[in-house]
Formats: sequence, C-alpha cells, structure tokens
Amino acid sequence: MKKRWTILNPPETDVASLFTSLRIHKAICKILVQRGIDTFEKAKSWFRPQLSDLHSPWLMKDMQAAVSRIKTAMALNEKILVFGDYDVDGTTSVACMYRFLISLYPNVDFYIPHRYREGYGVSKLGIDHAKANNFSLIISLDCGIKSTDLITYAKTLNIDFIVCDHHLPDAQLPPAIAILNPKQNDCNYPYKELCGCGVGLKLIQALCETWELPDKAWMEFLDLTATAIAADIVPVTGENRILAFHGLKKVNENPCKGIKALMQLAGLQKEIRITNLVFVIAPRINAAGRMDDAKKAVQLFIETDYNNALAFAEMLHDDNTDRREADSSITEEALAIINGNAEFTNRKTTVVYRDHWHKGVVGIVASRLIETFYRPTVVLTKSGDIVAGSARSVPGFNLYEAIHACRESLLGYGGHFAAAGMTLLETNVQQFADQFEAVVAATIKPELLIPEMLIDAEIDFKDITPSFFSIIQQMEPYGPENMRPVFITRNVTETGYSRIVKEKHVRFVLKQTNSTITGIGFNLAEKFSLLQQQAPIDVVYTIDLNEWNGEENLQLKVIDFDLSKNVTI
Repeated sequence: MKKRWTILNPPETDVASLFTSLRIHKAICKILVQRGIDTFEKAKSWFRPQLSDLHSPWLMKDMQAAVSRIKTAMALNEKILVFGDYDVDGTTSVACMYRFLISLYPNVDFYIPHRYREGYGVSKLGIDHAKANNFSLIISLDCGIKSTDLITYAKTLNIDFIVCDHHLPDAQLPPAIAILNPKQNDCNYPYKELCGCGVGLKLIQALCETWELPDKAWMEFLDLTATAIAADIVPVTGENRILAFHGLKKVNENPCKGIKALMQLAGLQKEIRITNLVFVIAPRINAAGRMDDAKKAVQLFIETDYNNALAFAEMLHDDNTDRREADSSITEEALAIINGNAEFTNRKTTVVYRDHWHKGVVGIVASRLIETFYRPTVVLTKSGDIVAGSARSVPGFNLYEAIHACRESLLGYGGHFAAAGMTLLETNVQQFADQFEAVVAATIKPELLIPEMLIDAEIDFKDITPSFFSIIQQMEPYGPENMRPVFITRNVTETGYSRIVKEKHVRFVLKQTNSTITGIGFNLAEKFSLLQQQAPIDVVYTIDLNEWNGEENLQLKVIDFDLSKNVTI
C-alpha cells in the first residue's frame, strides 16, 4: 500500500537552543522539540520521570466531596459497590479501588456489567443489583459521566454515586455526590489526559493522604495503572508518562499476582515494555469481556494467591484464544466478501454484514480491514432481533459525525472521532451502507485515504551508534504523542545480500558510504523488485536491538522504502 511520507520540521531556532543545552545529537533534539521538550529543565524531568512530580489529587474538582462521602459511608457502616466497565481500563480501575478499600473496610464489593446483556457503562441491572443487596454508595470508574438518567434513577432508590471518569462530559452532568473528571470545564486539574484508572488512582491518593497512609499504599497499584494507560491509548505525556514509567518498573520488579500469571502464560520472560502490555497483556484482559464475562478479569487482579491467579489467567488466556480464532475467521470471511464484490472497488467506505459473526470481535475486524483497504469501515452482525456493529476510522476523519449524518437509518449510535458503534434494523443495512458511503465520499479529503507516515528526523547510517540508541531507549515508554522515533536515510544502496524471508518479509543488508547495517521489513516482500533495480533508495525505519546467539546488534526495523528519485516529501 502506497504511503504518504511527511517529515516533521520543528522551529530550527528551538532545536538549536536545545542542542546548546543538552549537547546530544541534533536529530534527538529535533524529536524532543516536536514533543514539547524545548528546555533543559523539561528534558531533565522528561527523561527522569519522578512520582514526586505528580499533581496533588486535591486539585481535582469534587475530590473533597468524594473523600467525605466515602468517610461517611465507612463511619455509618454503609455498603459500597465499586462499579466499572468491562474493558482493560474499567477492570483494572475496579481492581485497584476494590483492593484499596477492602484492605481498610469490609463492606465493599464490585460489579462489572455484562457486555451483551447490559451494554457499556452504568446499567440499570447494576443499580437494581445494588438496591437488592443494600448498597447505598456506588463508585463508578471509567464510566458514569454520560449516565445522567441512570444516576437520577439511582438517586430515587437512595443510592449515591461518586463518578470517576475521563470521557468528555455532556452539557448536563449526572446528579452524583461527586464527579472526578479533569475534562470538566470547571475542573482546574492541570493534566487532562488521565485514563479511568488514573482518575481512580487520584482518589486513592487523596484517601491515603486523608488517613495518613504511606505512599506505598497507592504505589501498589502502579502496575495496573500502567496497563490501563497502555491499553486505553491515552497520550503518554505528563502524568501518564510518569505513571507508565514507574508502573512498568513495578511490572518488571514486583507485579501483582494477576499480572505475573498473565506474563507466565504469555511466555514473557524478558524485560516488559509498554508494547508487551498493549499487544500481549491487554488483549487477554479484553478477551474476557468480548467472549464471556469480564468479572473474572477483576477476580484475577484482586487475587492474592498465585495459584488461584493462574487459574483465572488461564480462563482469560482461553478466552483470548477463542477471540483470536473468531477474529481470524471473520476477517478472512469479510475479505472474501470485499474481494468477491466489484462494487467495493471504487468505494470510499467498507460496510460488511453477516448475521453469524461474533459481536465481541467486530471492532477488531474493522481495524483489520482498514489495514488492507484503508477507508472508514463498519462491520455488522446480528444481535438478537437487531443488527449491531462497530465502526473504525482512518486518522483525520471524524467518524462520529459521519455516523450521525446517517442517523435516520439507525436505531441508536454512539462513539467518538475514531470509533463508533451502532444498532439498526436488518432491513436498513443496505440503506445505511449506501448512506454512509455517500456521506463519507462527499466529505473525506482524498489524501486521508492514503496512509500517512510521520517521520521524525533524517539521519545517516553513521549516526546509528550504541550511544545514540541508548538515548532513544530512554524516550520510552512510547505511546500516543510520544511514539517510537521514525527516521529516514536517503541514497542508500542494496549490498546484494538482501533477501525475502518467509515469503512476505524482507531481510535487508544496506549500505550508505562506509556504513553497512542490517534490517527487517515485515510485509514488504511485494516491493522487493525495487531493491533488485540496484538504484539508490530512501528508507524509513525505527531502530531496534537484534539479539541472536547471545549477541546484540543494532538493526533497522524498516517501515517503508522507495527509489530515491521517486520520493516526494
């Protein structure tokens, strides 16, 4: 698939100023400036994240009200229900809050809604469960900010809510005792991008300060918080960077029994990085809610006996195996539908539907299809008597607005810029598909249908040294707004030793002047003929460490390449 190459260019004066202060490679200074690190002091705190730099939890609106209500509940021996969503952020949030409260107070339980019986967020079934079991305080985590009607209903049952959420609030807020959400317009909390688990952790911090507990009482939950940050794709900046950095340290040094059990089953033995949390740990947690009941994910994370934790981890591992099989078979079937139907050829969208597909993986399948066709995509299946589905967008296109414009074809919908969900009647599937195509075709910019590759800096092969790579490594943990640096090197020659491996990948051996370096390019075999032309190429890559037979060598992880004379920037 052809890609657009875009080299980022921060102000040269800022780069020169930082270079004067740091005296490290100018390309690294360029990357830092692009990420808002433009002074020596900012660089110092960024490269050495300190927990002492976290903001006071009391800066968050309603924190005092939340702490006071929890203290009252304990004083009056009320029952407290910790309520959270069924994804990674929700289940880790609930596990943290439940573990903390139960260590101090016995009348606490937790509740995770069932994905298919109750749907996303606060549910009426959950509130009715609380009433039937005499809970008078619900602490919702990673949900609740949009549950005005349901929290109003809870209030009629004399059940109070403390909402800990990070999603954008509506104009009307729910009638909760306290709403902890830095995205509220009148909340002065300095950092706005916490995940749900991060907001919950701030409440735990405030409670620790109130009861004069040692810092280790909240630091115990840094491993789960880092997992939530990684899985929820929030910016790895500010407090999230600090929490992820120290959370990863805890994952590697002293993880909770649940994380340890998942690591063992996944075969993770080397140092855990954020990519391991994103691509190995998080899918296993999410699989519980996608394929069955996410309650067991919380049970995994609150378990104190390792053997019991291993049993829960095996359940999640099995769910993930089922999820992968469903994901793979549905993706294959969807690709066959698209490739076998000429009408998809000139479309700006993909909408596919089969009534037997598993509802829990249609969002993943939509993302898989974008990898192949790169256009806004909707995957639909049957859910009871209605059709339900998930949509995914390409970067830069507002998917929610496009779905909103098709609302006359839908029973319901919700989501945000990049992802959405919807329900509709089976008789309206084709009408929706045609309407969605018309809306997207009329509004999407043509360049958004070509993947954009952001390139951080241009360097030469001679710049790729152990000391250069060491500084790059210190930029971890990576994530949104701090992605792994991408480099371009121009006028590179192929040595004659590059080859195709496993039919679809390329093992590179490349040379520039007197510097030769190896690399691997996944799924680039279709471009191998360009190398055979023996013409200079420009290569785009990240830098990686290759370990083989006990030796470590720097290598390129090639993302794309093209003939030098054909490259347009």
